[in-house]
Amino acid sequence: MKLVIIIGPHAVGKMTVGQEIEKRTDLKLFHNHMTIELVAPLFGFGRKSPIGTKLVDSFREQIFEEFAKSNQEGMIFTCVWAFNKKSDWDYIENLCNLFKSNGSEVYFVELEADLDVRLKRNKHPDRLKYKPSKRNIEWSEKDLMDSMKRNRLNSNHGEIKYEQYLKINNTSLSSSEVAEKIIRAFHLS
Repeated sequence: MKLVIIIGPHAVGKMTVGQEIEKRTDLKLFHNHMTIELVAPLFGFGRKSPIGTKLVDSFREQIFEEFAKSNQEGMIFTCVWAFNKKSDWDYIENLCNLFKSNGSEVYFVELEADLDVRLKRNKHPDRLKYKPSKRNIEWSEKDLMDSMKRNRLNSNHGEIKYEQYLKINNTSLSSSEVAEKIIRAFHLS
């Protein structure tokens, strides 16, 4: 089994790239908003909703545990990693350990893009289709900007030590081009 973790800041294109990889491989996409959008209408999510965050984490953990034990080809998981938070480092390490303990190979893709491009992508119809919580554009843009003030959302050079790691600046690349680079680099087809 393979676990491909796509990380990067808000609206960098993680889900869209994951969708492209899913189309071309037997890997299943589990983007971070699949659980957020389930919980948020009932309990909210994020810093202001400990219950919503607890439920999202719980659902993800259960899904990861069952998937890691399954006979599936693999999973693509997308998330934002705050490199300045030990809790995020621990979360990623625990996720890797879970899948590796079940015989999986783990691959990391870090996406980065210029802020002006991310702000445009934040309004893209596909993003809004799959992420209803982002449809309030004014709030979503503020959240995107605030997240950059609170956290460092791209790694420093050499900071990620995982062997199977690829960093791509996708400012000027389509999701299809990025997916192709990832599939080739990690031999996912």
